[in-house]
Amino acid sequence: MEVQLTNRQQHILWATVRHYIATAEPVGSKALVEEYDLGVSSATIRNVMGVLEKSGLLYQPHASAGRVPSDSGYRIYVDQLITPSLRSRSVPQGSGTEALGREVEVALHKHFQWEDRSLETLLQGAAQILATLSGCISLITMPQTTAALLRHLQLVQIEAGRIMLIVVTDGYETHSKVMDLSPIPEETQRDAEVIDRELQIVSNFLNTHLRGRSLLELANLDWSELDQEFQRYGEFLKISVAELTRRTHAPTATQIMVRGVSEVLRQPEFSQLQQVQTIIHLLEEEQDQLWRLIFEEPELEDVGKSKVTVRIGAENPLEPIRTCTLISSNYRRGSIPVGSVGVLGPTRLNYESAIAVVASAADYLSEAFSYFNP
Repeated sequence: MEVQLTNRQQHILWATVRHYIATAEPVGSKALVEEYDLGVSSATIRNVMGVLEKSGLLYQPHASAGRVPSDSGYRIYVDQLITPSLRSRSVPQGSGTEALGREVEVALHKHFQWEDRSLETLLQGAAQILATLSGCISLITMPQTTAALLRHLQLVQIEAGRIMLIVVTDGYETHSKVMDLSPIPEETQRDAEVIDRELQIVSNFLNTHLRGRSLLELANLDWSELDQEFQRYGEFLKISVAELTRRTHAPTATQIMVRGVSEVLRQPEFSQLQQVQTIIHLLEEEQDQLWRLIFEEPELEDVGKSKVTVRIGAENPLEPIRTCTLISSNYRRGSIPVGSVGVLGPTRLNYESAIAVVASAADYLSEAFSYFNP
């Protein structure tokens, strides 16, 4: 969301969001003057809050009440106001985000020292720790089964300038992709037998080095490292493997560990019984819908990278949680995403802390997963 705010507007929006998160009460200019060193008068704050309201970042629940952040206001807060770049412009820092991340890691490492080191026990314990430290409902998906692995690869020339890539996975499934080979100058064109020999050499080389690796890993390889004489096959391989990976990598929903429901539902945002019932129904009876939301299959260029996704209010496509915030990140085996860690709470939550605990938990589970071979 592109909204250009002045430094003063940024400070006042930041303070409004922080105060509302802490109190759950509509925020007035007097409270901001008393509790935040904004360096301006109450009248100036009221004027700025009026501008922020017209921009859709704040709203008044009642005519005589103070202001409350909208979903858009929270989005600006998350995207722009809790980043190091804005903190360097004198926006006060959050409450111990880095320390909280370390607290998550310490708690999880302590949990992992337990004698019972089963995978399910690890994930259950991680879910409970995440719920306790975030104050939200924690969601951890059981890991995916192993992604398709390469058993055999073959490059075949089917006609002049056209190459077929044939891939056999560890499940003996066969996939193929035909593409035009990048043209070479007329004077350097070689006969079909030369091309066939080159393709066999490349096939042998790739089978030796890549057999047993996930197709997702293959799609992310730097094919430019091929020997110079085989460079012209690099782009063909990159595109072909990416296409085959999209066809074969179809994740399936797994069980979600859920903890912290009773504590979160005591929040004032969940005072309506019907709303509580719909959320509980989603958590208990419609986990497959929730799983598809929190386990985000990364783009191929993002394989091996973790990112935290924050969905605020109406950004959530599932109706029961359109008044909530869902924060999630994948955990991995090696570079391959196999499950997700998430927290679900009201839009009025401590975003810095929630993002920190989700990121730390995902990183920890990625590290710990090397101990298991599920």
